[in-house]
Parts: sequence; structure tokens; C-alpha cells
Amino acid sequence: MINQELIGKWSTPVENWIERGAVRKFAEAIGDPNPLYVDETYAKKSRHGRLIAPPTFARTLDYGVIDGLVIPTEGLIHGEQQFHFERPLYVGETIWCSYRLGESYSRSGSLGKMIFLIFEEKGVTSQGEILFTSRSTVIMTQGSDT
Repeated sequence: MINQELIGKWSTPVENWIERGAVRKFAEAIGDPNPLYVDETYAKKSRHGRLIAPPTFARTLDYGVIDGLVIPTEGLIHGEQQFHFERPLYVGETIWCSYRLGESYSRSGSLGKMIFLIFEEKGVTSQGEILFTSRSTVIMTQGSDT
């Protein structure tokens, strides 16, 4: 069971560099040939004026840890993920990412007892400008030592 005192607690923000090679590999891995991710000449002529990262690249970033929150590594189901961007992530920039446990609740289902964890993530510039927020649901099943 999740300690309810952890709900609302943010992780310490972690510095992330949006590295060109990582963005290229990610775009290739998801099969997205958008030249805004890999072609610097094309990207410079776009409204962004530079290379950007695919929106779901934000999922690969380090968000730190919430002290005291222990989540098993087995029996987890990725339930849902939503992103809201103020602007794209620019290749070469550094951003700070953190997350918090927004809520936790349990339900019974075909897999038995399940615990739903709702996480909220954010990425900000070093000046504090929010670049994106996201919300994700992780489901812990009986097989995850609930």
C-alpha cells in the first residue's frame, strides 16, 4: 500500500539536457520521420528556428525520486499518459523536471485488487518557465506485491 502522506509531495527537480543524438535515436525508435527532429537545415527554416524533440520524448527524461515512495518493478500496468506543452522542447536546451504523486486509490477488477497511482510531472526552464505538464496513471496489480 502507498503511504498517503506522500500524496502531493514533489521530487527534487532534476536537470535534463535535450541532446541531439538522443532525440534522433528516439525519433527513429518511434518511427517518426519528421525532419523537425533530425534535419537541422529544415528545422532552422521552420517557425521554431531549430531542432525540436518529439512530444513523447519528455517521457524519457529524469524526474528524480520522491523520498519514501517505493513502487515495485513487476506487475505494473501503464494506464494512461497526457501531455500539455506550452512550447516544444528545443534540442540543446537544459530543463528541470520533477513529479509528484497526485492521488492514489484502489479498486477490484478482473486482475484482483489494483492500486491506481496518478502522477503529475512538469518540465521548466532554468528561469522557471513551465514548458510542459503531464499526467500519468500507473496501475499496481496483485502481482506487484500490493
